[in-house]
Parts: sequence; structure tokens; C-alpha cells
Amino acid sequence: MAKVAKRIQKGRDGIDREKLYPITEAVSLVKDRASAKFDETVEVAMNLGVDPRHADQMVRGVVNLPNGTGRSVRVAVFARGDKADEAKAAGADVVGAEELVEVVQGGTIDFDRCIATPDMMPLVGRLGKVLGPRGMMPNPKVGTVTMDIKAAVEASKGGAVEFRVEKAGIVHAGIGKASFTQEALEENIRAFTDAVIKAKPTGAKGNYLKRIAISSTMGPGVKIDVATVNAG
Repeated sequence: MAKVAKRIQKGRDGIDREKLYPITEAVSLVKDRASAKFDETVEVAMNLGVDPRHADQMVRGVVNLPNGTGRSVRVAVFARGDKADEAKAAGADVVGAEELVEVVQGGTIDFDRCIATPDMMPLVGRLGKVLGPRGMMPNPKVGTVTMDIKAAVEASKGGAVEFRVEKAGIVHAGIGKASFTQEALEENIRAFTDAVIKAKPTGAKGNYLKRIAISSTMGPGVKIDVATVNAG
């Protein structure tokens, strides 16, 4: 039997892995056990009652977390002319058109989130095999294909989080840092949960939001009683 490291065992102590904790207690347990030398990310994972292999059960969306993510996000914008200038003024880290497409095709991706104006999509579409697997392809459904470049860049910089259900029906995302206050983390969890619920697809039947758990980067998972999240 593999030996469990002392730090991991200490983190697990006091947590019932089968218990559903009220959101306030769950957040407190995760914060108390975030003992790494860096500011750990707090992540939420949700098990949904959907089968994403069916188009009418796909769950995807974006949410602006009220307290941000605590993470510095590098934003790239595919745009020309005035819209390129608008992107730079809004704080975009990388801005370009054909030349940026060539750079990305060459394998250089120096950004975390990607935005494009509609007229650029025929060009950006060529990057599907590069950006798609990373979940970075611009999409109008999540506000990353838009003419309102200023708002899109500011949202990305301010805490916009995209989510997309995986094959096993799991949605997960980073919703803050362990250094955040208890209240800030709770607010972000509620906002994220509310967005996932609002994105419920027409083909979802039965119990949609089955389970919620949170954890820090190096810490143990803690299950949350869904009823205490008050998200619908």
C-alpha cells in the first residue's frame, strides 16, 4: 500500500470524504488546509446529469466572478484598424491580424484567453486545431467573438471564467485563491453555480446538478451540500 505523505494526511484529517458540508464550512475547511508555499487556487468541480455526447445536452458558458479569479490573465485579440486600437487601449496583451495568426500557427501561444471580431473569424478559423484542444477558440456564445472589444477584454481581465462540460459530465474551474476572504470565495462559488444552472440544456433530464466539491491546488476535496449554495 502506498504511503501517504504527512502533509497530505494532515490535510485530510478532520474531513469526512463522504459528508456533504454546508458551503460556509466547506470553504473554511479548504482555506485552512491550503498550506503550500504559494497562493493556491481554489477549484470547484460539478457533476452534472448530462451526456455531452448529445448536442442537446452540451453545457457551455461564461461567468463574470464578482471577486475575480486572483489570476493575471493574458488576453489576445484578433482585430484590425480601430478595433485593434480599442483592444490595445482596453489592456489586451497581444493584438494582431494575419501576422498573429501566423505566430499562433507556428506554435507560439503567449496568452490565456482569445477574443476576435466577427470579420476575423475566417482567418482565426484556421487555428481550430491549435486553439480548440486548449479551449481557447473564440466563440460568440461565450462573448469572445464580438464587436464590443473593450467590454470583452475588460471582462477577461476582470474575472470572466469560461466553462464547458467534459465527457464524463464534469464541469470544473478555478474560482479564486486561498488568500481570498471566506465571503469572496462563497460569492464566487454561488455565481459560478448559478451560471452553470442557467446554462442547463434542453436535453437534460432528471437531476441536473448532482454533486459539488471544492479543493485547493494541493489540498483535499470537500463535498458541498448543493442545497446550501442557494443557486436555484
